[in-house]
Amino acid sequence: MAGSALLNALVLRAPSPSLSSSSKRRSAGAFAFPNPPRFPPLRSARRVVLARAAARRRARAAPEAREVAELKAQLKDALYGTERGLRASSESRAKVLELITQLETRNPTPAPTEALTLLNGKWILAYTSFSQLFPLLGFGNLPELVKVEEISQTIDSENFTVQNCIKFSGPLATTSVATNAKFEIRSPKRVQIKFDEGIVGTPQLTDSIVLPEKFELFGQNIDLSPLKGIFTSIENAASSVAKTISDQPPLKIPIRTNNAESWLLTTYLDEELRISRGDGSSIFVLFKEGSTLLN
Repeated sequence: MAGSALLNALVLRAPSPSLSSSSKRRSAGAFAFPNPPRFPPLRSARRVVLARAAARRRARAAPEAREVAELKAQLKDALYGTERGLRASSESRAKVLELITQLETRNPTPAPTEALTLLNGKWILAYTSFSQLFPLLGFGNLPELVKVEEISQTIDSENFTVQNCIKFSGPLATTSVATNAKFEIRSPKRVQIKFDEGIVGTPQLTDSIVLPEKFELFGQNIDLSPLKGIFTSIENAASSVAKTISDQPPLKIPIRTNNAESWLLTTYLDEELRISRGDGSSIFVLFKEGSTLLN
C-alpha cells in the first residue's frame, strides 16, 4: 500500500509534457513551406506539350515536302515530249512509273474521297497508259490538220458528277467530245463511275483558214500550195455560215447501255497533282487547271 501511494504521488507531481513555443515553431517548420512551390496550370502545360509536338512534326514534314516537290518536278520533266503517253518509249514509261510509285508512297491525302474539296475542279491529263485513248491522241500524227488541244476531267464534288472532255482543233474549226457521268464513293480511295450522256460540241469555225504548205502523211510529203485558191473560196463560204452553226446547241446522246461503267482509284492527291489508276492497270496523271506544273 505504501508503494502504491508513493507512485501516485510521483505521477501527480510530474509536470505535464508540453512543448515550448520555440519547440513548437521548430516542429511546425519541419513540415511547413515558407515559399510554396508554384506549378503551372494543367492547361498551360498541355499547350506547351502540344506546341512542342507540332514543332517536331513540322521539322519532320519540311524535308518530306521538299522531297515531294522534287519528285513532282522530275515527273514533269519525264513527261516532256511523250504527248500524254502516246509517244513514250519503254524507258520513259519505266521512269514515269518509278516516279509515280515513289509519289504514291508519300501521298499526303490517304483518303481522297473524304477530301472532296481537293478533288473538285478541272484536271488536265498530262499522261496515261490507257491504250483506248491512243487512237484519239493519234490524231496528232496529222500535223497542223487535226490537233488534240486538251483532254480534261472536271469533277463537281457537290453534285457527284464528272465530265471527261477532249478538245480538237483544225484549220477549219474547233470542237469537243465529252461524256457526262455520275460517281459514287465506294471506299476512301475508290469511286464508281456510270456514264449517262455523250456530248458533241458545236463546231466553232475559225475566222480564217490557216493551212501548212505541206505535211507528211503515211511517209509521203503532200504539197498544199496549189490548193490555196480553193481554200480561199471555202473560207469565204464558211464565214457566211459560221454564225448560224455557232448558235446551234451541242448534240447530246443518251448512254443507256449497262456496260457504261468504270471505276477509278486515286492513289495520290494534293492541290496540283492527281494520280489515278483504273481498269486494266491503266494510269492517269493529271495536273490541276492553273497549276505551275502545266507551265
